[in-house]
Amino acid sequence: MSVRELVVLGTASQVPTRHRNHNGYLLRWDGEGILFDPGEGTQRQMLRAGVAAHDLNRICVTHFHGDHSLGLAGVIQRINLDKVPHSVTAHYPKSGQRFFDRLRYATAYRETVGITEAPIDADGDLAVTRSYTLQARKLSHPVESYGYRLTEPDGRRMLPERLAAHGLTGPDVGRIQREGVLGDVTLDEVSEVRRGQRFAFVMDTRLCDGVHALAEGCDLLVIESTFLDEDAGLAEEHGHLTAGQAAAVARDAGVRHLVLTHFSQRYADPEDFERQARAAGYEGELTVAYDLLRVPVPKRR
Repeated sequence: MSVRELVVLGTASQVPTRHRNHNGYLLRWDGEGILFDPGEGTQRQMLRAGVAAHDLNRICVTHFHGDHSLGLAGVIQRINLDKVPHSVTAHYPKSGQRFFDRLRYATAYRETVGITEAPIDADGDLAVTRSYTLQARKLSHPVESYGYRLTEPDGRRMLPERLAAHGLTGPDVGRIQREGVLGDVTLDEVSEVRRGQRFAFVMDTRLCDGVHALAEGCDLLVIESTFLDEDAGLAEEHGHLTAGQAAAVARDAGVRHLVLTHFSQRYADPEDFERQARAAGYEGELTVAYDLLRVPVPKRR
């Protein structure tokens, strides 16, 4: 049975706290694992969350600030130490190639696994598989930053009442799914489009076109909300979002489940982020993330 869930490894911005590790997020999508923004301490958080190096197929780095990338060295070395039996692809801004190189080879170790480097220098598709298309969109931050979006291909949902009306049962159902037509009955007559699931990961950024494009129609949106609304000036200055801004993006994009994360250490009460998100008019499912949380991707409509 396929598993689609987000495993939250860390939720702090810039400075970790006693209760929040630096960033780290694993998306389990069927048989693959995509690790986003492994900050310092990610390897230990993986252990605590029951995530193994063997679970990783891709690593996606939004930008090269330390709280989003310092864990790369440990994670890459762990992949090699454990002799992961498949290649792992790393996506990251091309402008940060020198930082990736330094982190990949921060210390001496024996390379046993192929790390495929796939740097990004423009918006577009990064990978197309049977289960998803992975895309990147540029964000607005003091250093070059990209957000990521994963989209499942649309499928077909068979409609039992229409199948029965046309006398289609048993093997005939599979045949019309494969061939698109059976006799004088077309697939469109006995089925409807089943919309693919959509996930987006938006970290350090001001409001910009990329944020809205990534969030549009998402079933699960993971988005930074570093500041509360009263500190909107600081958010703009440092290239971040407030809780209200993030929630307004989700509201306008029709997001089903909003996950707020990447919190400044200056705030003591996580409920303030939820209150401001609701005040912004977001009415969908809302989670203020904490370390080691697991969030399932919402079931298809």
